Amino acid sequence: MKEFEKLEKKLGLDFKNKKLLMQAFVHRSYLNENPSFELEHNERLEFLGDAVMELIVTENLYKKHPEKAEGELTNWRAALVNAKMLTSVAEGLGFNDFLLLSRGETKETGKARAYILANTFEALVGALYLDSGYDITAKFLKKYLLVNLAEIIKTGSYKDSKSHFQELAQEKAGITPSYKVAKESGPDHEKKFIVGIFLQDEMVAEGEGSSKQEAEEAAATEALKVKKWK
Repeated sequence: MKEFEKLEKKLGLDFKNKKLLMQAFVHRSYLNENPSFELEHNERLEFLGDAVMELIVTENLYKKHPEKAEGELTNWRAALVNAKMLTSVAEGLGFNDFLLLSRGETKETGKARAYILANTFEALVGALYLDSGYDITAKFLKKYLLVNLAEIIKTGSYKDSKSHFQELAQEKAGITPSYKVAKESGPDHEKKFIVGIFLQDEMVAEGEGSSKQEAEEAAATEALKVKKWK
């Protein structure tokens, strides 16, 4: 537990239930090799954290930017909570040093590790919410996640393919695109998703990724090419 005390100090947190903090870093693969470990894996915390994070980010954007329309706020939120951003924040906070992984997963880098880091960040948000409540979780996200908004706006990085395709679909066809998972394969720690992007009943394109979000982004990128929309 001493290692996690270092993390608490680094993040400026003080968990009442220290086991909740540790559980946020327990990957499913770790339990496969350590079945008698006292804690569950972090996937339920990740599920909760995803929803809590989206609400807090949405509330912050809504209150801080009353002059902005729903569409632009949606794009900013998507850029803040996507896997790429969460991975970057988690790496910057040194989460790699605290992950509880199987020996095999410890050797993995690249996309697989990035996906684990993003999920762990969501799990930590879920754990913090359960342990310390909404206000402290909001302060944490403001300090480490929402602080990236200025750079997102400056660089225009919020204009991802999903956002771009949605804007053009609404402008040119009067339709908001939808996404459906066509195929899901692989073990839990190495999932592959194929997602279709639709304009009403028309499937425009498909995309593949290691998360639904990544597959949706790939599908939107392909759809822009198919439609020849700039």
